[in-house]
Amino acid sequence: MPPSKPQSKSKSKSKTLHTSLHSALHNRSTKLSLRQFRTRYTTHLSQAPPLYPFSSGGSRLLAGNSPYAESLESFIANFHNAPTGLLFNSGYDANVGVLSCIPQPGDLILYDEYVHASSREGMRLSRAGKRVAFEHSSVVGLEEGERNVFVVIESLYSMDGDVAPIREMVEVVDRLLGRNGNGYFVVDEAHATGVFGARGVGVVQEVGVEERMFIRVHTFGKALGAHGAIVLCDEVTKQYLINYARSLIYTTALGFPFLALIRTAYEMLAEGETEELQRNLQHLVQYLHTRLGELASWDPALFEVDHFPRSPIFSLRSPLPRQLATVCQRKGFLVHAIMSPTVPAGQERVRICLHAGNTVEEIDGLVETIQGWLNNQASDKPTARL
Repeated sequence: MPPSKPQSKSKSKSKTLHTSLHSALHNRSTKLSLRQFRTRYTTHLSQAPPLYPFSSGGSRLLAGNSPYAESLESFIANFHNAPTGLLFNSGYDANVGVLSCIPQPGDLILYDEYVHASSREGMRLSRAGKRVAFEHSSVVGLEEGERNVFVVIESLYSMDGDVAPIREMVEVVDRLLGRNGNGYFVVDEAHATGVFGARGVGVVQEVGVEERMFIRVHTFGKALGAHGAIVLCDEVTKQYLINYARSLIYTTALGFPFLALIRTAYEMLAEGETEELQRNLQHLVQYLHTRLGELASWDPALFEVDHFPRSPIFSLRSPLPRQLATVCQRKGFLVHAIMSPTVPAGQERVRICLHAGNTVEEIDGLVETIQGWLNNQASDKPTARL
């Protein structure tokens, strides 16, 4: 591996100083945000009336509903510029519930080949006449639809970390079915919530096509650090889900502590208190992208970085993902090897997911660990005798 080009001493000092200053500000901001989150959350809990049950006590259709849950649904729907919303216990439950009961007999579902297992399970349980996968994020693939269709995609894909070309997909559906035709988008925004768009509204609102989405699923267990999910839809669809979505009907509803936690997170989003964390996350994304770029001279057959701009998800492609992940884990870095069948055979990788609470020092340590592993691979490689 050729040595990197040396920097001038003044440039190196400037970069180190700037990085140190930014790191100090980031650490302070993260501590303040965490303190504000906990304070706001405990305040919500303390405001509950005496003897107020923390457990929901049953499903939403029986004893598990509450004015607090309905108010929270309205608050979140308003934040995401949606007519209404319906809470589910998880993103998995939301996707299964929507796709198992909404498509009617004879309907066609077109879905991205990389959609989540929960969407696949929901489609498997559905009454749709046909289910057809199209090539990942392929706008051309949508043109295979000749009937009324549900288009099932994610805004930010969890394994590859790429963002779907949603606006272009809407244009294709409009051309095929007409703007007021029977094309229905179902978009999972699990990994975009709190990360993309102003105040973390997600990709759909960032590109301004929320009015064209039939259903959006936002989850609370990723960037928001809570639990559960919400299906954003119109009122008729909400009432249909309440009466037919088995993953909602036959399970105990979220209790008050979970609802208060979700509300805490969304209040901070709505009031702009998380915007500094969003900006810092993007700084970290760019910093890791640059640092990993320093490893670009390695043989791509051994190591290659796959990254979509602005995405906090990085894929380190290698024929030895378990070995690389183990080395990183031993150094204290929470990264994982992603193997087939979670990803297609031949596309195994080590997945890195950055968080706003990470630091440049941690990134430097991770990259140095990867560099050390690569150096060991090179030194262990047998050489042919001449």
